[in-house]
Amino acid sequence: MEYLSYQTTELEQLNAFWTAKEIDQQPECWKKTWLSIREKRADIESFLEKALEASNSRIILTGAGTSAFAGRALAPILTGAIKRRVDAIATTDLVADPQEYLAEDIPTLLISFARSGNSPESVAALDIAKKCLSQCYHLVLTCNPQGQLYQYCQNNHKALALLMPEESNDRSLAMTSSFSSMMMAAVTIFLGDSVFTDAIAPFFSDYKAQFDKANKIIRHQYAGKFKRVIYLGSGGLQGLAQEAALKMLELTAGKVVANFDTPLGFRHGPKSIVNKETLVVMFFSNDPYTRQYETDLLREVIHDNASGKVIAITARNDKTFSPESFVYIPALENCSDVALLFPYLMLAQSFAFHSSIALGNTPDNPSPTGEINRVVQGVTIYPFSLKTEDTQSALN
Repeated sequence: MEYLSYQTTELEQLNAFWTAKEIDQQPECWKKTWLSIREKRADIESFLEKALEASNSRIILTGAGTSAFAGRALAPILTGAIKRRVDAIATTDLVADPQEYLAEDIPTLLISFARSGNSPESVAALDIAKKCLSQCYHLVLTCNPQGQLYQYCQNNHKALALLMPEESNDRSLAMTSSFSSMMMAAVTIFLGDSVFTDAIAPFFSDYKAQFDKANKIIRHQYAGKFKRVIYLGSGGLQGLAQEAALKMLELTAGKVVANFDTPLGFRHGPKSIVNKETLVVMFFSNDPYTRQYETDLLREVIHDNASGKVIAITARNDKTFSPESFVYIPALENCSDVALLFPYLMLAQSFAFHSSIALGNTPDNPSPTGEINRVVQGVTIYPFSLKTEDTQSALN
């Protein structure tokens, strides 16, 4: 068996089997996730009807680490599509500063993305939301039926937990299948079946040959060749850029410095990081208006000739630039950006994986000395209570 152009025996020797398998298996996980949401559609819609009954309901997408970036990627897209207020706030922010992030006591749907459902901040966020908000519903998207978040939702009329496919509960340290499956669940819930049926499924029906070709180029031409990688994306693709940067940092244990920004924001200081050891990766939008800004920056960075390499990952073939400036993904040129999240993500994961091996790391456990763990360690959750009016007066 082969995953990411490695034989199973090679992957086992490199302590890389699970990461490779979990990246490679994602299209099948997305299909299973989509089918699962379809089967539960009636229960989900009944729950959402209650949770979002108030016209001023707020939706918060939350999670810790990679799980938070699922919300960062989806919040702009969902806001535009469902015409409701959707905020992406990490549980690490909610727990540390709840009275600012939850200052408005309005009906709220807290959507938690959680691979294990046991991250200390994600568990604590449930209790804090209960203290800050008079009315709060919980939708938990998780991969672990034994996790605290999943168990919290059982026999709770204000909570609903949905399980991702069993194999998406990644055994590798880095989140890959879990991240994308939870995103697919949220997309299917709020945007309907069409994203999967009309865009993802047709593209990935023959994705193997296309992805394998791109994967080999990444492995042999890019992995281990750069000390700095900058990912850029607009709208929801900025959240994807943040996750891509984290994957590179995690799997190379910081040997590659990775960062993210928007194409417009990049000029305002962050561009100073670019040198000849830097790869700039731009996730191009399918929106014609947004692409104008991305194209301008691509032209500028190429003209500057300060970076080691700049490439644009795109679903639209732009003949303005030389072919080596692009990684072109066919068959998605007419899709919304939400569909682009998934193939773009796999390419970023593949790059991080191959970079890890090229730099002598072991992808399944890139931090053997324990600086990072599958479920974060060492977090103290402190008791929280709302400030009284007297306390507030004393502070003012």
